[in-house]
Amino acid sequence: MMYSTSRNSNGIPQNPANNTNTTNPNSSTSGLQQRLFTRRETIPARNDVLWKIERGAVRTLTWSEDGTFITLGYWGPGDLIGYPLSRVKPYQIECLTSVEVSVVPPQLWHQDINSFLSHIQQAEELLSIVHRKPISLRLWQFLVWLSEKFGRDVEQGKLIDLNVTHQEMAEVLNTTRVTVTRLLQQFEEENTLIRHKRRIILRTPNNNQNTIQRK
Repeated sequence: MMYSTSRNSNGIPQNPANNTNTTNPNSSTSGLQQRLFTRRETIPARNDVLWKIERGAVRTLTWSEDGTFITLGYWGPGDLIGYPLSRVKPYQIECLTSVEVSVVPPQLWHQDINSFLSHIQQAEELLSIVHRKPISLRLWQFLVWLSEKFGRDVEQGKLIDLNVTHQEMAEVLNTTRVTVTRLLQQFEEENTLIRHKRRIILRTPNNNQNTIQRK
């Protein structure tokens, strides 16, 4: 099933501030308030709060005037996310799994400089991938990037432990869902990846990703 951002009757994503969320009464070891969000839920984009992901995965996104989604990043445990890190409007944080976050108030932001640096580095790395050519290399390096961030080693290779749909990949890579589907089938025929229960396993070693130069 494809993860889709909540939309109103006109097909435009809803304001995440309108969502209701559950507060976890337990606090983390650092004393920060915890919040729980369900899959497909949006995390409020507040000016006065950053969220630190403790568990789960999210993507940040915006959309154009015609409703086309533009993915800004994929984020997992340890990452800081939130509207204060962006000047993009509209801005939305969509949960791709169930997610637990810590609420980080402004007076504590200076204590987590490493997470700020990591956010910048990951955003620039993904931006560089999005501009690679040809599109086959772009898709492959995006899969490698996902495997490094959300993957785990299995017998067959590196399992991407996150269900990213073909449409979501297309939105990241500025291409079409049909193209993504065709290229994934091509990779599978060439035995560079295999499917396993709606997940992808990369079989080619990561240090060989730059050798893939398909038309």
